[in-house]
Amino acid sequence: MAGIALAGVSVAVMSQAAAQAGEAKRPRGPTILAEAPVGGAPVRLAIPKGSLEAGLVAFTEQAGVKLVYPTELTARLETPGLAGEFAPLDALTKLLDGTGLTYRPAGASTITLVNPRYVQLGAAPAGAVTLDELHVEGQAQAQAQGRATAAGLPPPTGTVGQPPVPYAGGQVGSGARVGLLGNRSVLKTPFSITGYTEKLIADQQAVSLADVVLNNSSVRNDAPPYSERDSYFIRGFSVTNLDTAFDGLFYLANPRRTFTEGLERVEVLLGPTALLSGGTGRVGGTINLIPKRAYDEPFARLTTTYISDAQIWTHADLGRRFGEFKEWGVRFNGAYRTGATPLDNNAIEVGVAALGLDYRGDRFRASLDMTHSTQNVTAPTSLFNAVAPGIQIPRAPNNRTNTANPFEYNDSRYGMITGRAEYDVLPDTTVYIAGGASRYNEDFLTSNYRVTSVTGQATNLLAIQPQEIQGLTGEVGLRTRFRTGFLNHQVNIAAVEANNKNFRSGFVPPVFTPYTINIYNPVYLPTGSIPTIGLPRSAAQPLFAQLSARSVAVADTLSFFGDDRFLLTLGGRYQEIDQQGFATRPGPTQGQVTSNYQEGRFSPAITFVLSPFENLSFYGNYIESLDPVAAAPLAAINANVLFPPAVGRQKEIGVKYDFGTIAATAALFEIELPNAFTDPGTRIYSVSGRQRNRGVELNVFGEVVPGLRLLGGVTFIDAELVNTPGGQFNGRAAPGVPDTAFNLYAEYDLPPWLAPGLTLTGRAIYTSSMFYDQANTQSVPDWTRFDAGLRYTTEGVNGKPVVFRALVQNLLDDSYWASAARGFLAVGAPRTFIVSASVDF
Repeated sequence: MAGIALAGVSVAVMSQAAAQAGEAKRPRGPTILAEAPVGGAPVRLAIPKGSLEAGLVAFTEQAGVKLVYPTELTARLETPGLAGEFAPLDALTKLLDGTGLTYRPAGASTITLVNPRYVQLGAAPAGAVTLDELHVEGQAQAQAQGRATAAGLPPPTGTVGQPPVPYAGGQVGSGARVGLLGNRSVLKTPFSITGYTEKLIADQQAVSLADVVLNNSSVRNDAPPYSERDSYFIRGFSVTNLDTAFDGLFYLANPRRTFTEGLERVEVLLGPTALLSGGTGRVGGTINLIPKRAYDEPFARLTTTYISDAQIWTHADLGRRFGEFKEWGVRFNGAYRTGATPLDNNAIEVGVAALGLDYRGDRFRASLDMTHSTQNVTAPTSLFNAVAPGIQIPRAPNNRTNTANPFEYNDSRYGMITGRAEYDVLPDTTVYIAGGASRYNEDFLTSNYRVTSVTGQATNLLAIQPQEIQGLTGEVGLRTRFRTGFLNHQVNIAAVEANNKNFRSGFVPPVFTPYTINIYNPVYLPTGSIPTIGLPRSAAQPLFAQLSARSVAVADTLSFFGDDRFLLTLGGRYQEIDQQGFATRPGPTQGQVTSNYQEGRFSPAITFVLSPFENLSFYGNYIESLDPVAAAPLAAINANVLFPPAVGRQKEIGVKYDFGTIAATAALFEIELPNAFTDPGTRIYSVSGRQRNRGVELNVFGEVVPGLRLLGGVTFIDAELVNTPGGQFNGRAAPGVPDTAFNLYAEYDLPPWLAPGLTLTGRAIYTSSMFYDQANTQSVPDWTRFDAGLRYTTEGVNGKPVVFRALVQNLLDDSYWASAARGFLAVGAPRTFIVSASVDF
């Protein structure tokens, strides 16, 4: 592990807000960055003896200096503390006394904190640093930033570079990218947003995006874990993997399943996002993926993982920077995983390659990312488990029972390329451009179940449906700051066009004759009984549907009287969604437009943040969404029919408090959206009435005491159907939405005298009962899942860290329906063992 540089900016003390929001101009990496003046004026400090982690947090608050560091670097270290007036760098030296850590120049204008054992011989120790020799290149820019901060202007927000630094404990970011508004600290963000870090992803041994977002109590997965896809419910509304953004751009991420190897951070923003990201976002929330970037020092890590029952997973993570001041960065992640899962007859093969390139200069910054993945699933468990009306929801089958035939399959290939560039035309004005393209191909033979009896009897229909999904997205924008009288402005302007095309022909003939199966005791069809097995796959498919979302957005964040204690954002986005469906059956009508919806609308937004104290903020927002309504699902008799876009509206107020090493947030929200649902009786998918979700969210994250870290929350939602046709279901609970969801993840470092380097981990997840149908006559029971694990950190022969991790998911091996969303049922995963070893070279 080693430090990173802030290219082209003089070493200068910056305010906490400026440091947090200016992170975008820094390279990515779990490293420590100290911004301090050359011969800076003394500051008064009072930092008690104790945990180095707590001492560094207090130092950043009292000295106004931002530190970026991996928690592994400071774990279990103590500081002697200090009290009095000190120059910032002198104070930093005293805080590090006896820890074995030091600092040194990392470029023309930066100081980094490092462990000398991880640095090549010849690195200067702290005492040998001569600050007078630092070359000050970015004086004008740094001074402009300082003037803006002193005047109360919002600090610059970026799209290229490092995301906001980790909060105490290292599990979440101190801020996140808020779409159009750029990087914002948690306390200065008028929304509920969380950025889950690379450290958390590694420590929880997350296999896919679904494992990461499950840390949020307002998010629930609604697809079976051993199917071919991930899909989510956020604040009680459906959000598919197709709605995930990659580095702020939509329709580029894998539309079925995102693997974690190339991700530095996963950001979850709750609620509609029309202003922030355009009509491509969903009303429930938006998930944004931040790719990894190279650290300043050469980095190489090899991780080998075993997942029950027989999955072997090897992951290589390599990075390096080049140039006089390490301007050029290369980060590569490659992984291969294959073997049987705990589900009967199920096996998964996954290959991932992710390459991230970046350049950071004084005024110009750029990045290029390329990703390729394959996923081959044998006997994928089906997502589509419709239940006939009028019967009690049957108990969940044994979590190892797979109703899919052993010869069923889902094979997919995915590729993506995306780039970003930004240029500071003036110290306070930046222009940027971004774009990318993706292609996803899928072949499958799979089942579609309809449960007809409480005894588990079901009708199954096998079908083949190869398809291809293409995405193409571009964005241009401008960020600037200026002052008019007593008003300070940060203006953001952006234009976006996102296109998504789906090529498929519906079910490929022959569509097989339905047959009866029991979900508790399935009898499989004999291999070879399906004549299509062995036919060529990936045949070219006709265009089935395409969607174009074009938009222009503008937002002005106002602060008053040279003070950022009250921030008011006014803005909106004019967006136009053009959605078309085409006839795909062979014949004279193939290729003709069967449905064409085009809707343009201005979606306004207003937000505020009131900070009476530095560590306390109140916020509120009104924001909308213009959502493309999903095509009717395969289980509906009007499958694949398209519907016009729907307008969603949210009103939210909340409070956030930072205790120093732990933070808590609370939010009240109301969201309304036209309701789309498959009627269990008629099996007709339609948009009828509205769904109104009112909720309360309580969240906590950080380090309660040295060595004890918490991440979790509880969400209460009253999801109600209103204005239903004829008032038939008015006042009923919306299907698939639990009224209570609880998450708590905890880590505890055992004392060094008891077990040095050993950390205990555990997680509890609770989801209350929910209704399956609109009439609320069919109910799905609540469920609770417990996970437990260990992590042991030691040193390898080269003095670099070696980390062993062991985890048991679903510790009690409960069988339960994990979701009843979108008219389907999904079984939770069985008890799963995960063991891994990571070695740094």
